[in-house]
Amino acid sequence: MPPEQRSLFPNPGSMLARLIDGPMAPGRVAWIGLRAVRREPVRAVESAMAEAGQGLQGDRYASRNNGGRQVTLVAAEGLRAIASYLRRDAVPPERLRRNLLTEGINLTALRNRRFRVGGVLLEWSGDCHPCSRMDEELGEGGYNAVRGHGGITARVLEGGVIRLGDAVIRVLEPTPPG
Repeated sequence: MPPEQRSLFPNPGSMLARLIDGPMAPGRVAWIGLRAVRREPVRAVESAMAEAGQGLQGDRYASRNNGGRQVTLVAAEGLRAIASYLRRDAVPPERLRRNLLTEGINLTALRNRRFRVGGVLLEWSGDCHPCSRMDEELGEGGYNAVRGHGGITARVLEGGVIRLGDAVIRVLEPTPPG
């Protein structure tokens, strides 16, 4: 079976497998942020260079060689939920200290998947849980507001430039086990 048709499930013909592998609209990059040093403010940029096996040039996690947190993504829809839980109109993306803010794609549907952001190939590596600094960044209740809405982490498999407005598209080939 061609890689683009392989399923995550032992029974790829099952209804659940067909639903999970089914079509989904692409999203887009709405914001890009880099932070060179721990506890420094996140700097918004229009583009970032992703290096295979490293992360985004200029970001503090790029030096962690092959770690699972090379790139972090959070959904704009998640930020709206977080703002609602905090009784605010909005939460700026830099407050969550993620690299990419996406719109129009359910990041949870990228679990165990590879996906493209522009020409860059990424691989889901985990959920991006809130850290203890969320109360500091967002105020009392910040940690609990972010729970379940913190986004995902990814590894860079094929590098390139990520730009504002780039499409975020799931690749149908699942992430190999292990």
